[in-house]
Amino acid sequence: MNSVDKPMEWTFQTQIRTVVDVALATEGRVRLGKEKHLQGAVKPHSVDASNSSTVTEFILVGFEKSSPSTRTFLFTIFLFFYSLAMAMNSLIIFITWTDPRLNSPMYFFLGHLSLLDVCFITTTIPQMLVHLLTKNHTVSFVSCMTQMYLVFFVGVAECILLAFMAYDRYVAICHPLNYAQIMRRQVCVSLVSTCWIFGMINGIFLEYMSFRNPFCRDNHVENFFCEAPIVIALSCGDVQFSMKMIFADATVVLLSPMVLIVTSYARILASILSKASSSGRGKTFSTCASHLTVVIFFYTSAMFSYMNPRSTHGPDKDKPFSLLYTMVTPMCNPIIYSFRNKEMKGAMGRALKRTGLASS
Repeated sequence: MNSVDKPMEWTFQTQIRTVVDVALATEGRVRLGKEKHLQGAVKPHSVDASNSSTVTEFILVGFEKSSPSTRTFLFTIFLFFYSLAMAMNSLIIFITWTDPRLNSPMYFFLGHLSLLDVCFITTTIPQMLVHLLTKNHTVSFVSCMTQMYLVFFVGVAECILLAFMAYDRYVAICHPLNYAQIMRRQVCVSLVSTCWIFGMINGIFLEYMSFRNPFCRDNHVENFFCEAPIVIALSCGDVQFSMKMIFADATVVLLSPMVLIVTSYARILASILSKASSSGRGKTFSTCASHLTVVIFFYTSAMFSYMNPRSTHGPDKDKPFSLLYTMVTPMCNPIIYSFRNKEMKGAMGRALKRTGLASS
């Protein structure tokens, strides 16, 4: 009996051990399967996070959806406008910096305005012209950053310079006897230096706010150049914070000069109305109207691009306003300031004569 019970007891213990071993092995396989499942669920997120920091290029949609005939027409028109703007602004730079008769502060500011316009239009338009003729609309990440910084730098500098030019006209019209003392050479150099330096520093800040987040979304930019609000919308992370900072900066950079411009021209208008001579009024109105035209073009388009809520934007709205402040304004500045100014016309004639004598 005891001899029989021992084998049965040993067999029963062996079966129990086998069942326990199978249960432990099954539990281990289940646990391993769960861990693999969790790793598989987490893995796509880690891949996305790594991909977000490896964006190397953007695609500028621009006028890609237009027909070939439309792109050819746009290329012809934009090339003509670009060539015209470059030629006229370069001529103004040459004249204002070489003609001794144009040594007043107004022409000193005008020369720097033309230089900013040359930089502005060269930053965006040549690339657009190339993309109108080719199918490859990609730009590298570094190229996009560089272009955006130059747009910030030159755009902010031009905003401030236009305000200083309005102040110059206010002093010239409302305080003509003290004009030479107030707007002396050292003051003009300081004002222009302020434009360039502030534009440079502010451009660094705006550049940081635009590229502080990684990029993990669609890299198609619905414009013909890397415009900040559109590029920021493609980034990950806290996009709203970057947008709010860009909006706050644009509010200060655009509205502060606008306050100075409005104040200057309000006082100019009061001074004009107090004058009895109708000829004097007409001449002063003509000078100020040209400056106001430039201000309206530039500030209206810039405010729409950088101060409007993103929900109101769209490719059909963004591109016309972008063209307005990147191409139309730089082309209109020399036309408005030069061809309506007798002194500039005379300086151009003298420059052409010198060129003709030198070539002969």
